Amino acid sequence: MAVKTALVPGMACAAMMQQRLLRISTKGQGLLNVTPEVSRVVADSQVQTGICVVFVRHTSASLVIQENADPSVQHDLNRWMNDIAPESRHWEHDDEGVDDMPAHARAAITRTNEVIPIVEGRLGLGTWQGIYLWEHRHSGHERQVIVHVQGE
Repeated sequence: MAVKTALVPGMACAAMMQQRLLRISTKGQGLLNVTPEVSRVVADSQVQTGICVVFVRHTSASLVIQENADPSVQHDLNRWMNDIAPESRHWEHDDEGVDDMPAHARAAITRTNEVIPIVEGRLGLGTWQGIYLWEHRHSGHERQVIVHVQGE
């Protein structure tokens, strides 16, 4: 399939931008679906075609796009992550408790941002996809997530 694109002469693109800080309270270790909150920012921006960047401002939490239909996926991911970065390992950095350094390691192998296309005014996620804030600490925290929307 060939895709052709071209600018129409004389047509100006009206770029729009919006940025919002979301404060999200977690209840401890696990994945929290933030898709509805991010979708509201996109809808409020009135951008029809563009990109949405979601960024978490922490080093012990991360973002992932993952299946949103079967909760067993989230349980399996949490168990897998605990196997990769176990608390039982001897970690030098433990200033804030036994889950401190494992949380940093888990965040290091995941992502602090996700970029999602905006298609017809909505997040261009697939049918079974959702945006998740992944809390890697045992106790709940207030996490800051910046949502940046840009397009036309």
